Amino acid sequence: MNIPQTNLPRIVIIGGGFAGINLVKKLGKKPVQVVLIDKRNYHTFQPLLYQVSSAGLEPDSIAYPLRKILKRYENTYFRMTKVRTIDAEAKEIYTDIGVISYDYLVIATGTKTNYFGNKEIEKHSMPMKKVPQALNIRSLILQNFEQAAITEDQTVRKALLNFVIVGGGPTGVELAGAIAELKNHILPKDYRDLIASDMQIYLLEGSARVLPTMSEEASKKAARFLTKLGVIVHCNTFVKNYDGKKVTTNLSLKLESETLIWAAGVTGDLVKGLNAEVLVERANRYKVNEYNQVEGYSNIFALGDIALMSTDAYPNGHPQVAQPAIQQAQLLGENLPKLIAGKPLKKFKYIDKGSMATVGRNKAVVDLKHYKFGGFFAWFIWMFVHLMALVGFRNRVVVFFNWCYNYINFDKAARLIIRPFNKLK
Repeated sequence: MNIPQTNLPRIVIIGGGFAGINLVKKLGKKPVQVVLIDKRNYHTFQPLLYQVSSAGLEPDSIAYPLRKILKRYENTYFRMTKVRTIDAEAKEIYTDIGVISYDYLVIATGTKTNYFGNKEIEKHSMPMKKVPQALNIRSLILQNFEQAAITEDQTVRKALLNFVIVGGGPTGVELAGAIAELKNHILPKDYRDLIASDMQIYLLEGSARVLPTMSEEASKKAARFLTKLGVIVHCNTFVKNYDGKKVTTNLSLKLESETLIWAAGVTGDLVKGLNAEVLVERANRYKVNEYNQVEGYSNIFALGDIALMSTDAYPNGHPQVAQPAIQQAQLLGENLPKLIAGKPLKKFKYIDKGSMATVGRNKAVVDLKHYKFGGFFAWFIWMFVHLMALVGFRNRVVVFFNWCYNYINFDKAARLIIRPFNKLK
């Protein structure tokens, strides 16, 4: 791997997500050598992936080069590769480009899409966890519009213009609202030979309400906002199968659709090699203690979505969102130097800063500890929080100007089919 030998303790971090980059920042100027490993050479701001999918932003607005983060820290290195397995006894990890030893290992690999074992849905649906997947969705939506404009078969046109989103959590709700804005503002202007009312957006949620992890007040407001935008919401609805043409559910509801976007769940993106006892199989997450140490290992840690720390407040682990990952990484950045020096460690205590979701223009919901509200002010808060959380000044500026342009012109400027998507592949 061509990593310089050093007398400093070597800390290897697997994953350049929220946990990984925040840990790098905390350790970058400490007397340690840090090696960050990721399959991609950029950090993805996942909360805004849906805007890339719906042509609101270009992908480079929400991606940031990992080496650009690391360049300010002298003893920090990056390698782009996939980790295959961990040998905890030898303190080594095996990757596609070689083997690297470690003194301390941090696993921050996040999650991947969970299809709950349904191979047909996995084969034919569209996931949205990565930038390339978001670009595939963008291309497919626009390709469907182009194909619908030239087809004379009404049944085929209807299937092309039916968009089914499975999963009524924040990702599904936000994407449904964004696609509805394409229908309301872009389709009538760009595709005058299509009837906008022929386009239908369906949001299918398995529980009794959308945004089930948020308050009932937020769920009701979000459902009302979605309905106002023209989204057809079906709760208590599970998708049983999708063959690329027809969606079959647990109810009598059957939908003809060329596009099913799967936002119904995630599962841990595990690395092979650790003892099976440290895994919580139903969630594919590593069991960790209050210091984020993987159970049974004093020098291996797990952070964020891949870690399950059971507490009185969170018996099934902390929410798989950005804040727990960031807070755990920041604390571990303080604890690792203490561990190396033989000092006592500080226990992790999660500070819940609230949750929020946007449904579209001037429409969002926010749940704070003592306040719950929705509408324009919630939408403004949502924009500010996400803008400031973006990595890199350039990305903040680009996203801000894109949002201003979109707001003033009721437009989504990134509606380009740069890389056509072929569903048959």
